[in-house]
Amino acid sequence: MAPIKSTKSVAETFTTKNRMTRFNSKPLSVVNAAQPRVKRKADASPVKNIATKRSALGDVTNQKKTLLHNKAKQTTNVVKKVTVKSTFLPSVKTVIKPKQKENTSPPNAPLPKAPQPRIHTRASLRNSDVNSTALKPKEPTKEAKVKTRLSNEFEKSEVSLYSSALEDINDSTRISTGAPVTRSQTAQSSKSANVSLVALQLETQLNLGNHDVPEGVTDFDKENWNDIFQASHYSMDIFNYLKSREPLYTMRDYMDSQICLTRWMRSLLVDWMVEVQESFELNHETLYLGVKLVDLYLSKVIVSKETLQLVGAASMLIASKYDERIPPLIDDFLYICDGAYTHKELVRMEINILKVSDFNLGFPLSYRFLRRYARCLKISMPVLTLARYILEYSLMDYATIFTSDSKLALASLYLALKMKGLQCWNAALEFYTGYKLDQITNTVHLLNTGLQRKPREQLMTIRNKYSHKIFFEVAKTPLIKNEDLFK
Repeated sequence: MAPIKSTKSVAETFTTKNRMTRFNSKPLSVVNAAQPRVKRKADASPVKNIATKRSALGDVTNQKKTLLHNKAKQTTNVVKKVTVKSTFLPSVKTVIKPKQKENTSPPNAPLPKAPQPRIHTRASLRNSDVNSTALKPKEPTKEAKVKTRLSNEFEKSEVSLYSSALEDINDSTRISTGAPVTRSQTAQSSKSANVSLVALQLETQLNLGNHDVPEGVTDFDKENWNDIFQASHYSMDIFNYLKSREPLYTMRDYMDSQICLTRWMRSLLVDWMVEVQESFELNHETLYLGVKLVDLYLSKVIVSKETLQLVGAASMLIASKYDERIPPLIDDFLYICDGAYTHKELVRMEINILKVSDFNLGFPLSYRFLRRYARCLKISMPVLTLARYILEYSLMDYATIFTSDSKLALASLYLALKMKGLQCWNAALEFYTGYKLDQITNTVHLLNTGLQRKPREQLMTIRNKYSHKIFFEVAKTPLIKNEDLFK
């Protein structure tokens, strides 16, 4: 269930909490509080002219020709009615352009009868040669060559484009009826064989298609086989592929190499990024991807204390462009930073993060794994919201960046079931996650230890967020001790 959209402006959200912008003693000041800022979405966009319409492919009809013909009729005194007969294929409209240097007839002269055009293609010429060797087609003139020439796209007319379509159809049927195999066809067949071999190796490596559901486990994908939004035909293969890519995104312990930063500063930054996600009403995937980009950049580049918030803002900007339908503008991120950075600095940091990440933004996110597990097990919304709270709260814990996202998602779901007093482990959970209980023991202890720490006043954004009735007040759920986790 999505939270109710707040009616407060961005300035009110960030000034009432007296946030720290650049992790120093400078509080966030009020910027134009008397004049509220226009909303980011389509409220301030110009009104579209509904009466103006434009075809996606341009004007390819005979409307323009008909208007010119009617105008010529009005200028003449006596016009003789002429019936023009022309053959057209169904659902195909042909436009015959007049020659540029052709002598025009006097305005009072009657319109001549249009001859029936005959389309000559290379495919039709080949068919005529096979059927009758005695009848040889006449050599096409220079003008006809220009009209049916297919090697230069800029010289194609409407007739030649249609001719090329017919030729392609004839060529495909000709090949399928047993034509001699050429060298290009042999190369294409060998290429397809190599692709099939690679696909077979990938299928064996990822265990694709081997999804035999054990007894007593409900086949969630089979139940939703006809639901196109569930992607049940290959959803299991998708998450097996994401799990196989997790070793490529393993984070190293970078905090010792960061001279000016501490774990506390990183926690403050993540807490601020959660506020940004709430204020702009962004998706949860955007938040998780933004935190991933921050950790990846800090693991490879030394960052000063004054630049840390700029890294967080640029990471959220990149994540918004990747996951959001309507991402916030650059000016919006400069506004929430209280003018601490310029437009050029934010764009430059965005470019640096993309270069450091090698433009590879397909991180396996723990939030996606959690949503998949909850759907397959048909978890209720209060339990799923509690698992989301545990998982989102772990973003501020630096110790969790070394654990794979699939294990974090499973451990948060297990801990939520345990806190609600429900059955924690079964065959369905083991089948859909691919883990055994002893493989997530340390991760469950890590998440539960983070929840039991005494909350600090500067890091209350996530707790306050999930203490609301919209989120079932899951942050107020009683905690359990570590020795009672696996009883």
